[in-house]
Amino acid sequence: MFRSQLIRQAARAVRVSQSTVAPRATPSLPLSLHRSIHATSSLRRDEKKEEEHEGSFARTDPSVEVEYQEHDLPSSTPVQGRGGLHFKRTLASFSLEGRVGVVTGGARGLGLVMSQAMVISGADVAIVDLNKEEAQKQAMELMESFKRENPGAEKVPKVTAHYADVSSQESVEAVIAEIIKDHGKIDNLVTSAGFTENFEAINYPIERVRKLWGVNVDGTYLFAIAVAKHLMERKAPGAMVFIGSMSGAVVNVPQPQAPYNAAKAAVRHLASSLAVEWAHAGIRVNVISPGYMLTALTKKILDENPDLKKQWTALIPQGKMGQPEDLMGAVTYLSSDAASYVTGADLRVDGGYTLT
Repeated sequence: MFRSQLIRQAARAVRVSQSTVAPRATPSLPLSLHRSIHATSSLRRDEKKEEEHEGSFARTDPSVEVEYQEHDLPSSTPVQGRGGLHFKRTLASFSLEGRVGVVTGGARGLGLVMSQAMVISGADVAIVDLNKEEAQKQAMELMESFKRENPGAEKVPKVTAHYADVSSQESVEAVIAEIIKDHGKIDNLVTSAGFTENFEAINYPIERVRKLWGVNVDGTYLFAIAVAKHLMERKAPGAMVFIGSMSGAVVNVPQPQAPYNAAKAAVRHLASSLAVEWAHAGIRVNVISPGYMLTALTKKILDENPDLKKQWTALIPQGKMGQPEDLMGAVTYLSSDAASYVTGADLRVDGGYTLT
């Protein structure tokens, strides 16, 4: 029995060995082909433009240099057709009727559009700007625009123009007193005064850095504490919206702007700190961080640097730059009772730029 079992196992082993297909050997590439592949990849690397080296699209470019010209700024135009009567239902808590808002840097660009958003939403507005003549012109235009688009309105929002150097405590305190005299109170603050410049850090004149910091950071702080004092004296709640920038959270490329980035990061954290400090008084403090917005000033810069716009939009997931009016809803929301439980927030309006 043992012998027959061995015979069967041996026969089975022979059959299995005969049915097994030997694996085919994979022919190796000829040495010349290996060399040609290696040579091709080297050639492609050599053919790349010098500026397209590894990491080049994520670095700043010192050749991009822009100095802020405060006396040569293009005038802005209020957005047309965004106001007027409408019949689409929305929450009443978004209304700013009965409120008085202060907008710094409100005569141009983003500040003007946000002033208009508050007017459309029913608030009286005090436009504060270094250029009072431009502020007066825009204040009149906002009221006339409201009248045209709301011919049957019982009340036309009051819009006034005021001068202030936001970096000067004396100037800020004087304009706050002037606004309270004209409007009787202040409920909302939007700090839009600010500017950016592009210089390589090692070549950035320190006096320009101090000026930039004075307007962007000191100006925000001085207006915030002045309005907070007023609200606390009245024992009234209020809402503040600081205009930061996505640059407070990321490093923009290719333009070098280290002091501006640091300033906007400071504005963002200042809002968080004051939101906690003033929560007991019912004062909310939030931030809007815009991405690249096509203001009149930005258009002027991009007209002179067409390649810059192409690189910027290539980094935005939505594939386009924002329009100033894209901020109208954001500032209205954060200023209104619709955001009554929102404080210390950073609302980024950047087309997804900071997500990638």
